[in-house]
Amino acid sequence: MSPAGRAGDIIGLDLGHATAREAEHWLAELPPVVGLTACTHLVHGGDRPRVIITVDSPEPLTLPQAGSPAADEAAIAHERRRSGRAVRYPGHEELTGTVSVAYLLGRTAIEEVRVLGGGPQPTALTLLETRAFVRPQWLDGHLVLITTRAAGGRIAPFEVPNPTPCCGGH
Repeated sequence: MSPAGRAGDIIGLDLGHATAREAEHWLAELPPVVGLTACTHLVHGGDRPRVIITVDSPEPLTLPQAGSPAADEAAIAHERRRSGRAVRYPGHEELTGTVSVAYLLGRTAIEEVRVLGGGPQPTALTLLETRAFVRPQWLDGHLVLITTRAAGGRIAPFEVPNPTPCCGGH
């Protein structure tokens, strides 16, 4: 892997974040960079479960030197567009309120929208309720937003901003 902070390479960072939320808070502190794509990757097993961050920036960034074999694997997966949950990507800041699928595909780095649960796939005119929380994933070489059906023929991101913890604390 390349040294952290060099432009044009995908950098994997193993900063010890225990949750995606922690990793997202760290990513929010990165400066605004046009064309930046930053993803989270869940790592299960090994010495401890954690969240790895990958950063693909067209400009040099000052990043910590926090590599690991898991971070290197995540960077390779991001580079090959096989895995990674995008938190920051071109156009993400424009995704608030309700937008059409055409707007989403035309104004952001998201390349495809899939609806879980079968039925017709969305058209360019289908409306997406963003909930101001749109986290596409690298799947099959594309940045894909997984959605679910919402009221009124609309769709919404499958991932919600504040999910109920597993087992709901009971």
